[in-house]
Formats: sequence, C-alpha cells, structure tokens
Amino acid sequence: MFTGSIATYTPRAATSDRAGSLRPSMRLSHLLLPTEREPPSDAEALSHKLMVRAGLIRQVGSGLWTWMPAGWRIHRKVEQHIREEMDAIGAQELLMPVLTPAHLWKATGRYDSVGGELMRFQDRKGADMVLAMSHEETVTFHVAQLVRSYRQLPLQLYHFQIKERDEFRPRAGLLRTREFVMKDAYSFDRDPAGLDASYELQRAAYHRIFERCGLRFYECEADVGMMGGFGAHEFMAPCAAGENDVALAPGYAANVEVAAAEPQPVPPLRHDLAGELHTPGRTTVEAVARALEVHPGNLLKAFPVVTEGRGLVMILLRGDHRVNEVKLGTSLGEPFRPATAEELGGAGMVPGFLGPSAAVLTFHDAAIRPGRYVTGSGRADHHVVVEVEAGERIDVRTVEAGDTVAGHPIAIEPAIEIGNIFKLGTRYSEPLGATYLDAHGKAQPVVMGSYGIGPARVVAAAAEQYGDEHGIAWPRSIAPWDVELVAVGKAGTPERDAADALYAELTTSALDVLYDDRDAKPGEKFADAELLGAPLRLTLGKRSLRSGQLEAQRRRGREDVEGGVAMASAAATTEALWGELP
Repeated sequence: MFTGSIATYTPRAATSDRAGSLRPSMRLSHLLLPTEREPPSDAEALSHKLMVRAGLIRQVGSGLWTWMPAGWRIHRKVEQHIREEMDAIGAQELLMPVLTPAHLWKATGRYDSVGGELMRFQDRKGADMVLAMSHEETVTFHVAQLVRSYRQLPLQLYHFQIKERDEFRPRAGLLRTREFVMKDAYSFDRDPAGLDASYELQRAAYHRIFERCGLRFYECEADVGMMGGFGAHEFMAPCAAGENDVALAPGYAANVEVAAAEPQPVPPLRHDLAGELHTPGRTTVEAVARALEVHPGNLLKAFPVVTEGRGLVMILLRGDHRVNEVKLGTSLGEPFRPATAEELGGAGMVPGFLGPSAAVLTFHDAAIRPGRYVTGSGRADHHVVVEVEAGERIDVRTVEAGDTVAGHPIAIEPAIEIGNIFKLGTRYSEPLGATYLDAHGKAQPVVMGSYGIGPARVVAAAAEQYGDEHGIAWPRSIAPWDVELVAVGKAGTPERDAADALYAELTTSALDVLYDDRDAKPGEKFADAELLGAPLRLTLGKRSLRSGQLEAQRRRGREDVEGGVAMASAAATTEALWGELP
C-alpha cells in the first residue's frame, strides 16, 4: 500500500528525450506499411492526409481508426514518455474497464447531464451500462472501498485505456474520433492544500511530457466543462487544423472559451442622436449602425435566453461583440437555451428590436461601460438612445484579436487540445462516499484532481507541426524509427551485400533502424522514407562502395549531411548524428 507523501516527492530529472526502446529493428520488406500516393478525398487536416499517406493509420468507419504497425510504434513511444513522467511523481499505474455500471454515473449525475456523446445501453440482464468516456466514477468507487485513513493519502493513480465517445461529427482523422486511448490520472488528497500540491506535480509533469515529445505548446486557462470542479488548465498545441482557439499575449494564454481581456475602445455616440429613432426594417446591428452612421460598438444587442430557474433572461452586449456561451453558462450557473419568437412575443417583445426591459431579468456584459448607446426600443421599426449607468456586470463575451491584457494586445491562434488537468475537489468523492478518517478520527471527504492526455492527439499535433509536402519530419523522441537505411541495388549485388552487413552492424547500436531492403526503384524508396519521416536517412549504393561514404540526410529540412558518413565508422557516427537532431 502506498503511504508516502506525494506532495514532498522530488521528481527525477528527465535525462533523455528517448522513450524505452521498441526494438527489434525492422526490414521494410517484412513491414505492413500501406503508403498511398494521394490523401483521402475527405481529408482536410494535414495530419489526416499525411498519416494515411505514410501508412500509419487506416480507417474502419466514421471516427474509427486502426493504428498500423509503424503508427502504433509512435503511439507507444508517446505512451512511454507519459508513463515515465507519471511514475517519476509517484503515480501508480493500473487498468480499469471501459464497460461501467451506469449506477456509478447516475450517482454523480453525469448519466443524465452528459449528452449524446455518452454511449448508454443495457446488458442481457437489463442492467444499464455505459462505455466510459472518462473514469472518475470508477476510480472513486475503488478509493471509497480501499482508503480508510489519512495515512493512505495523498495517492495518485493512472491508467491508459480506450475511451468511447459517440461524436456527432467525427472529423480530421485522429483529431475528432469516436474511440481513442487516453491516459487518465487521478489524485486523492486530504484537503485543498494537498490537492494544490498534487496539481502542481501533474502540471510540471505535463510540461516535461510535451517537451520530451518535441511539441510546441501552451498551458491555458480552461473551462471545467462536464468534468465539474473549480479549476482547470488545458495544454494546447498550435496548428492550423486546431478546433480550439487560444488567446495569447505576453504572459497570458487562455482558451477563448474562458479568456478575458480589456475590450478595444469605440468612439462616443454621436451627440445629435437622442430619444427614439425610426429604423424601419433594420433588425441587425450592421444595418442599424450603417443607417445611423455610428460604430457597431455604440449599439447594444440583446441575447434572450431561457433557464429552468429564472425563465426568460435578457443578456445585453456591445453591438460589436459576440456572446460566449461557455462563459454565459458559467455566469448563469445553470443550463440555458435561446428564447423562441413565441416566448418573446408572449412577453410583449419584438424580435429584431429587443432592448432592456423592466419586465425581464437583464444582465449587462462587463465590456459595456457607462454611457449612451442605441438599443432596441421594444417597438417594431424603432430603436432608442439610452443612458447606461454603472452597475453589476458579468463577463459573457468572446474576446477578439486586438483586445488587451495588461496593456498587451492579444492574438487568437488555432490549436489542438493535447491534455487537460482539473481540480475536482469533492465533486465525485461526496456522491460516491469516498471518505477517510482524519487524525482525530473524524470522517472527511477525499479531495480529488483529474489529469488527462490523449496520445493520439499528441501524435497528430506533431504531424501537424512537423509535416511538409513530402511527409512528416518527426521529432526524434517519437519517430517510429531513429534511422532508415536505404539500399540502392538488387539482391545479390555487392552494394546490397554491403547494405545487409551495415544493417546488421547498426542493429548492435542503441538505434532503432528501419532497413529498406525492397527490390524497388530508388525514387519510390526515397518517397516512402520522406513520408514515414525517420529523423535520419542513410543511403548505400554503388557510389558508397566506390567512395567509402554513405549518403546521409536529416529529415527535418531535407538537409544532406556534408561529406556523408564513413562506412568504416558508420554505427558510431550515425549514433552521434542522431544525438544532435531536434
């Protein structure tokens, strides 16, 4: 039983970016590597195109992918980097089932609160079951049974397991799938201070993991979403295919879903505009602003919603801003939906000409400063100039490029979410009865954190960041093989015999080597090598026998090694070259 203090554990320094070896090396003539000349017709993301063309993945159905042997090597290397860093902070690996009794999810409320992405069904006995999207319920169920005393805490557990999500619209190859492997880690502490310590250990481990995988990434403030709790960060890898937007400024990074910034100023409203204004047929901000010759930010637009607890609610924003539904849901503290035209009509309101109403609960966005604005009058074909006083505000707008944080303008960049960490508190321990006895013998709820990484997303992010028109230039730490040796010459020729001998020599080194020993044309071999993306390529042909030098090329930038590699010292020189690669 683990009883040590995770909070005082000193993680080992990562002395190498190299994960555990996946030897033995491989002859390409024996490898199932279904490379393609053209990408799938429906592929938009670069990673989707290149990983299919390189023979790394093959599609089974919508959102369902098989990892082919070379691709699975990359996935396993990412897993191993994660595993080593989890072990380094004292986390213990286990394995929990995908199939989960629904009563655990019902106890936490997620069975009903999570939407159609959760796969629900009944077994042959009629019992409700789910295919787990995450394992908070299962791991908390075990801790509730096994942890009794404060002496058993803190504790960290993790596993790699398949996850199932019934995605509405799978897309972009590995970026939005219905089935994937996930690393989930969970921390269990005595109190919030212990959670803070565990959270920081995981946070630092995540930085080391993504650095070891060779990714460019940001740590961003994030929304807790369906996980619940009270604090979260996401790790985002910037790339054009990313489906999340990140707001960036010096010293600041946040998912646009939660980002906050100082809005760009707008000129004051024209002094000659006052009272009620005739605006026939003009129901949009753009149309009204154009007709009145004012900045859209001089208008207030209404976003009417309905909540279960409050009924009809009016949200007012500056006319040049967009409502952020994630921030709005957080501010309201309950689910909402847009109000219908019938509901608005029943409240005596005219769609297209909505404004503040004493009859409806109204919230102003934080970007609305005191002053004069044009807004809907509540009557068809009319707007009105109103004076907005200082008062309570809620931040419900989406930040825009050019807004500022601490005086610095923000930029918006697309990115892939590759990991997330959450402070759950007692969100799961209380409903599932996970308690411990403190030093005074009093029962206390266990305080939890949750930490996830998707290895497939790490692989896809690397393909996005390091792909080019020829293939993928993998970071050396996750490349399927360290070196690819290309033999130019048919079986039985002196150059093929020399390549065979060199391959045998290289396999005794610390390198993972792929040997292209196929009887194929050199152009085909080189094209496949560039698609697959081993960091270093060696070529042995007739010229090598004559000169005693192997041709060598670094895949990143397709840069030739000046002078090549002497055949007499090929293994040692190649290993030294590999060690210098990014």
